[in-house]
Amino acid sequence: MSVNGWIILDKPLALGSTQAVGAVKRNLREAGLGKVKVGHGGTLDPLATGILPIALGEATKLAGRMLDASKEYAFTVAFGAETDTLDLEGKVVAESAVRPTLADVLAVLPRFTGQIEQVPPAYSALMVDGQRAYDLARKGEAVELKSRNVTVHSLTPLPFRGGGGGGGCPLEQSLDPVGSPHPNPSPEGEGLSCITLIAHVSKGTYIRSLARDIARVLGTVGHVTMLRRLRAGPFDLTQAISLDKLNELGKGAALENVLLPLEAGLVDIPALDLGPEQASMVRQGRVLTGLPHDDGLHWARIGKMPLALVEISGGDARVVRGFNLSDVAE
Repeated sequence: MSVNGWIILDKPLALGSTQAVGAVKRNLREAGLGKVKVGHGGTLDPLATGILPIALGEATKLAGRMLDASKEYAFTVAFGAETDTLDLEGKVVAESAVRPTLADVLAVLPRFTGQIEQVPPAYSALMVDGQRAYDLARKGEAVELKSRNVTVHSLTPLPFRGGGGGGGCPLEQSLDPVGSPHPNPSPEGEGLSCITLIAHVSKGTYIRSLARDIARVLGTVGHVTMLRRLRAGPFDLTQAISLDKLNELGKGAALENVLLPLEAGLVDIPALDLGPEQASMVRQGRVLTGLPHDDGLHWARIGKMPLALVEISGGDARVVRGFNLSDVAE
């Protein structure tokens, strides 16, 4: 059986992205589906939870596009301590008694919205002289990474609860039982021990760096205590499944209970409907001409079945990436 499409995993804490891919492969084998090509659409740290798009079969041709997609995160910044990893995993390297008010936070957020420069964390997977930055940092070597331009499309705090409750967030309980961020406790004007923010960001944005820089501009230090990916490209939590549900596949559950079709990863670009003759030309990699469509990336289909990613320019459509789906009906 040919398996093509997406499994959108709501990745739990402590599971690495590579382990998640391994879990998908194992369940496919146990379900008797044979060897399937599997890849993920964007690494998520073990200490982070949320959307991890996992591509199967021909959908792996879209994994690179998913890496380039914008993403949305909920994250909690704890004020007063900065760690070397900028999250809960590291050791404290700086402390401050300063606690910003909600008004202070709201005043600086516009400085971190739009195109900004940020220095990635030393504990990151970026390459430095042929080695991963986190490998060098773990060996105690100084890691100097260049600043980069990224885009923060929006940055807002979660709504605050009404009533009393002080100015802090429960660090170990930043997620409710179904995995959604809690509202921020009502600050009542006093200093905040932490705050949960929602960020919609471009590829290459490091949330840990964002948290570090926000805290420093506020005259204090901080680190991330909760990070949850809410959206990656066209995928959000409404399409995600738990690890438990994934494991049901290996115990005999139907594949359609966990698998989204390949075209689910294309809903954010327009479709190009083709007739049989045009579809044949696209399969052969030939250029379609005279199309009355806007320039840009489209996905060509016959009926509901995807054939290829195509780039349209001046009415001509050229194949960017074809999909080898043998069950395409004409």
